[in-house]
Amino acid sequence: MVRGFRYSPYNDEEALKKLVEEINTTPEEDAKAGRKRGLAAIMLEPLQGEGGIRPGTPSFFQTARSLCDQSGALLMCDEVQVGMGRSGSLWGHQQLGVTPDVFTSAKALGGGVPIGAMLARGEAADVFGPGDHASTYGGNPLACAAGLAVATYLSENDVLSNVRARGEQLSEGLEKIAKKYPSVLGEVRGWGLLKGVAIRDDAGCTAAELVGDAMKQGLLLVAAGPSVVRFVPPLIVNESEIDDALKRFEAAIASRVS
Repeated sequence: MVRGFRYSPYNDEEALKKLVEEINTTPEEDAKAGRKRGLAAIMLEPLQGEGGIRPGTPSFFQTARSLCDQSGALLMCDEVQVGMGRSGSLWGHQQLGVTPDVFTSAKALGGGVPIGAMLARGEAADVFGPGDHASTYGGNPLACAAGLAVATYLSENDVLSNVRARGEQLSEGLEKIAKKYPSVLGEVRGWGLLKGVAIRDDAGCTAAELVGDAMKQGLLLVAAGPSVVRFVPPLIVNESEIDDALKRFEAAIASRVS
C-alpha cells in the first residue's frame, strides 16, 4: 500500500472505530505546524480472498460507511476477486447493504483478457479530469471490447441464478465432506462460487498440500493462506461438474487420511 494506510482487524467494529478516532486526532506537533490530520478513506474487500475467504459482516460495513460519512471520507471497496457475479450478486458490496463511493474491478471483468477499472460516484467521480491519470494501455480497444462482451453476456443470460444455485450445491457438498472428515476439515464459508474450507490446525497438512492432493485427482484448486482451500469454479459451471469436483476433492481427502 502507498504511504498513509493504517490496518485494522477485519470485521472488528470497535477496533475500526478506535483507529478512526486516532486518525482524526491531530498530533500536537502537527497542529503547531498548522497541519491537520484526518481520515481520507476506508478501503475494504467485501469478502477477503487471500485473507482466507472471510465474508464481511453487514454491521461492520455499515459501521465503516457511517464512519466515512461522519469524517467526510470515502468508502472504497476492492471488488477484483468477488465482483462481476462471483458472490451471487453482481458486486460483493451488494451482499452487505452498503454503497461505496469508489470500487475497483478487474480479473473477471475481461473474461481472461487483462483489464482493470475503477468506478466512482458523487464527489469522488469528479476527482479525475481528462489527462490526469494517463496510462499507455488504458482504455485499449481489445480490453474494452472484452469487458463489453462480458457485461453483455451477464446482462442477457441468467448467470447470477446459476452462481447462487451452484454455490449452494458446492457448500452443501463441502459441508458433508467436512462432517465425514472432521479431523482434517473445519468451517465452510464464502459466497456464491467463491468458497473456502478451513483445514484444522492439527490436520497434519497444509492447504497447499491438499491442493496438491486434489491436483493428483484431476481437480484444480488454490490455497487462500496456509489453512484454507479455495474453490473458484467458472460462473457457468453446471450441476454435474460440481458433483464431479466434490467427488474428486473427497478422494483427495481420503488419500490423506487412509
